[in-house]
Amino acid sequence: MNIKPEAFLKMTYGLFVVCSKKGEKVNGYISNSVFQVTADPPQFAIACNKDNYTNEFIAGSGLFTISIMKKDVNPRIIGTFGFSTGSENDKFEDFEFGNTSNDIPYLKEDGVAWFECRVKQKLDAGTHIVYIGEVEDGELMDEDSDPITYAYYRDVKKGLAPKNAPTYIDPQKLGKRKEKFKADRYVCPNCGHVYDPAEGDPDAGIAPGTAFEDLPDDWICPVCGTPKAEFSKQE
Repeated sequence: MNIKPEAFLKMTYGLFVVCSKKGEKVNGYISNSVFQVTADPPQFAIACNKDNYTNEFIAGSGLFTISIMKKDVNPRIIGTFGFSTGSENDKFEDFEFGNTSNDIPYLKEDGVAWFECRVKQKLDAGTHIVYIGEVEDGELMDEDSDPITYAYYRDVKKGLAPKNAPTYIDPQKLGKRKEKFKADRYVCPNCGHVYDPAEGDPDAGIAPGTAFEDLPDDWICPVCGTPKAEFSKQE
């Protein structure tokens, strides 16, 4: 198959938090593979990597929530739910969440809307399980905020997909990404965001032309919230 990896990046997606419950435990992950498949009844499909800790929660409870995040979502939410495992960390302790009538968590902090779905079908897709769930509950929390998209996350925030994501591409295969790996640029070890001094970080008040060494010590990755000290220089 002779297809340039960049071709896959032309597909459009949203960016969501998918959560579920197993017994008294809850967990969730960042997903960009959520879409509505029917209108009557309303049903959503999600793809969950078989290795994701949340997969066994969805399989066991038969329930999941989809939380739509704001465009300017707290980067620590993406970092926590996209680049750490709930088997070792409590992903919910630092953020504001609500619970459905079935005690499935949904994102309230920086959330636009949420849906609770009951699994009706599932499909084994090799590395992933595709779950189709019928919407049983939901809420529009912020009518005025734009939702974050995968394109915005990738092109503006310079974030990459986690290895368990169905859209993951090895960064070394992306020509445009490789060109950015120069001596004066630094890369986040968790999400792959590259700090480019020529661009700075305007959202954090960092002007273009600011060298990485001149960033405040408390500066964090704008994509996932990783501290400056953990970035590494790319030659």
